[in-house]
Amino acid sequence: MKKRNIILLVVLLLVADQALKIWIKTHLALGESITVFHDWFFLRFIENPGAAFGFELGGNNGKLFLSLFRIVAIGALCWLLPYLNRQKAPKGVIVGFALVLAGAVGNMIDSAFYGMIFSESTPWSVAELFPAGGGYGTFLHGKVVDMFYFPLFSGTYPGWFPWVGGEAFTFFAPVFNLADSYITVAVFYLMIFQYKYFK
Repeated sequence: MKKRNIILLVVLLLVADQALKIWIKTHLALGESITVFHDWFFLRFIENPGAAFGFELGGNNGKLFLSLFRIVAIGALCWLLPYLNRQKAPKGVIVGFALVLAGAVGNMIDSAFYGMIFSESTPWSVAELFPAGGGYGTFLHGKVVDMFYFPLFSGTYPGWFPWVGGEAFTFFAPVFNLADSYITVAVFYLMIFQYKYFK
């Protein structure tokens, strides 16, 4: 696969991820939702201070550790992709790792820079890009913008159900973004369709 095609793929994926995140951040208040399809697909703006799908890692120290881990992972992927290409790895393997790289860089941009270039998002106000008074955070302490929400079905646990009887539930509650999707799709694709390469 040509090097420029790999770079172009990663750049296009990054542009899509960042364009959507910036639009969400500058058009929706925190917690606001837009219905895309009936009652099972929403754009719901939340900010994630931690890892993928809303998981958090121990406050500021956990956030810093996660950011440093992402930087190391991005460096490793930047080395791995050209190596795989030189080794004539299948195109699917290269595309899979390109998706992982785009996802890692996409969330790293949020984490590294969004605190510096955006004002604080609140449930009552929309964030401003490049505010006069500066951003809401410092380098490596930005929050990742998430927006895809698929409450596929919801209901109430039966009253006799242990510990949670009578409580409401929603199946697949996490809110995630395009970068998370790139990584998730790539990992499943590599495990299912490209596993023979890794033997």
